[in-house]
Amino acid sequence: MKFGKEFSVQMVHEWQEAYMDYDFLKTLLKEVQSFQLKTKPPAANPVGLKRKLTLYRAFSGLTQRKSDYTPTSPSSPDDIEKQPILVNIVSVEGSQSYQTTFLMPMVGGGEYELLFFRRLDDEFNKVDRFYRSKVEEVLKEAEMLNKQMDALIAFRIKVENPTGWSDRTADITRLASDVAASTTALAASTPSGARANRRGLQVLDMIDEGSITREQSDESNHGKVQKESDNTIQVEEVQKPKSMIRTFRPASLEILSNVKINNTVATPRSTIKNFLKVPQQTELKFTRENLRKVEEQLKGAFVEFYHKLRLLKSYSFLNTLAISKIMKKYDKITTRDASKYYMKMVDNSYLGSSDEVTKLMERVEATFIKHFSNSNRSKGMGVLRPEAKRERHRTTFYMGFFSGCTVALLIALVLIIHVRKIMKDPGRILYMETMFPLYSSSSSYLLLPFNMFYRSARFFLLTCIFHSIAAPLYKVTLPDFFLADQLTSQVQSLRSLEFYICYYGWGDYKHRQNTCRSNTVFRTFSFIIAVIPYWSRLLQCLRRLFEEKDPMQGYNGLKYFLTIVAVCMRTAYSLNHGVGWRAIAWFFSAIAAIFGTYWDLVFDWGLLQRHSKNRWLRDKLLVPYKSVYFGAMVMNVLLRFAWLQTVLDFRFSSLHKETTIAIVASLEIIRRGMWNFFRLENEHLNNVGKYRAFKSVPLPFNYIEDDDNDD
Repeated sequence: MKFGKEFSVQMVHEWQEAYMDYDFLKTLLKEVQSFQLKTKPPAANPVGLKRKLTLYRAFSGLTQRKSDYTPTSPSSPDDIEKQPILVNIVSVEGSQSYQTTFLMPMVGGGEYELLFFRRLDDEFNKVDRFYRSKVEEVLKEAEMLNKQMDALIAFRIKVENPTGWSDRTADITRLASDVAASTTALAASTPSGARANRRGLQVLDMIDEGSITREQSDESNHGKVQKESDNTIQVEEVQKPKSMIRTFRPASLEILSNVKINNTVATPRSTIKNFLKVPQQTELKFTRENLRKVEEQLKGAFVEFYHKLRLLKSYSFLNTLAISKIMKKYDKITTRDASKYYMKMVDNSYLGSSDEVTKLMERVEATFIKHFSNSNRSKGMGVLRPEAKRERHRTTFYMGFFSGCTVALLIALVLIIHVRKIMKDPGRILYMETMFPLYSSSSSYLLLPFNMFYRSARFFLLTCIFHSIAAPLYKVTLPDFFLADQLTSQVQSLRSLEFYICYYGWGDYKHRQNTCRSNTVFRTFSFIIAVIPYWSRLLQCLRRLFEEKDPMQGYNGLKYFLTIVAVCMRTAYSLNHGVGWRAIAWFFSAIAAIFGTYWDLVFDWGLLQRHSKNRWLRDKLLVPYKSVYFGAMVMNVLLRFAWLQTVLDFRFSSLHKETTIAIVASLEIIRRGMWNFFRLENEHLNNVGKYRAFKSVPLPFNYIEDDDNDD
């Protein structure tokens, strides 16, 4: 695989705008090469550029790293005359940037090379600024996690020993004296070099888990970010055996007086309390159940933080490698030795010399292994760096298999009806009204309690359904409102389910008759069943409007309110045929269809942008063919208005009314499937535009001083 394809495959797609534009730089080099071929035809025996050792660079990120970053000029006055480029550090709008001066502008094609270096500088400065900003973010997050770990250790000590540390003073003194005696004996029998190498390990072994109270003198020259783990930090700071005994002491529990537990799980009870502004009970309860919940939350936060560090390190590695590759191509095309000077600048830049990410990864590993894996490194690293799951095609196979079975059953059904001439039988009307709706209600397998047919996925689906029905008592998440949107396209299936509950529950099947549609209770539930999906989405929009203060959620809720009115009018017209009901149903259905279609295309799909690079579409398209988007827009409009058939009463002589309803319901499901694709595409592009590559993990503890600062 060529590097360009490998570069695009390995990049973090949510950050793809922040990566170096490798393909465009290759295009500029091709222009340089084409100009040289026009002006200087290749010789009979061309002599290529001799490879030098400087082009073979190690990109492991583990060698030749400086502990403190200090920007230096990559060039000295002695060799300026020998080099084709000169890279300088300039200050642009208060930020540090790098600017390359091409020292051979008068040579043939020099303007092309000058353009290449200008664009290369722009790309490198973009990468360097983005990397610097992300490192600052992870350093701030590391500081928060450090405070969370301090609170967790104190909380764990309080749970394990509620009476405090006063009854353990004698044990600690005796343990300290034993450690001192063993250290003296070991020092006498160990060579000096070995003692120097093993000193850090001895400190790590004798520090107690709870020793979060640190020596102020030792910490005066270090920031809070460097306290990712109390044990690993003290390994670097302790220099003499006597300081090992001084740092061995119990943890301070005073930190718990400034901490309260975050209520991260949204329940109907907590939602009602927040709405009524009832004070939450946030005092610490030192129970093993709370300790388990806190450890699980903080464990998930560490895993996500470590994943972020890995991606950030990969970002630095890939961009550095891309710059090296493009400079090697430049040297090969122009036969100039410019990569040595440019890569020297890259090595001295923040992108090439900063090692904060590597140090943070080491400290996160040490902290996670000690506090969450019981000092089992293989277990801890297995959680931090999980192996990629083996791809299984079982799901794809079963989807194709059951889809084929469905098509075969539909064909068999049509053939049976045709061969047995059911549609010419006097009982055809009763058959169509009682048996035909059964084919659209077959989802009872979701309620199976057995561990089969993806029980965890079924349980997750049922949970999302319950959250949608119980809106707005639960916090709205992407799976919840996405599923509620799917249910709005399943109204006919829900009505069929209601009909069969009535048909078999009231015993009509025994008499081969249908009295459900004339029942008042059935008519009432017809309205309720049709409104529930849209009502759930309306309440979800109102909840997000209340929490996020986003007016667009209010407009989205208005769309669902108009749809509720239109569905009620259509249902009333289907039960009480009349000219007045028909006019009202047609009016509200048309308004809801127009509003819904506009919202689909503009807000859900992000299309119809006049000033976009792709006219009437959007700037970024994942599908390379624009005709697909225009065709999807036309299909969405047509299928949106297909429901007007239930109001306009188009008659097809060869189709029964129930058959027409089933076809229209199937078209709505097809429209929803097409909507899902472009809706998720737009959601992904929004995440890319905002560089959202990670999910936010709630932290278990909240410091009182942080609340005061927020206020």
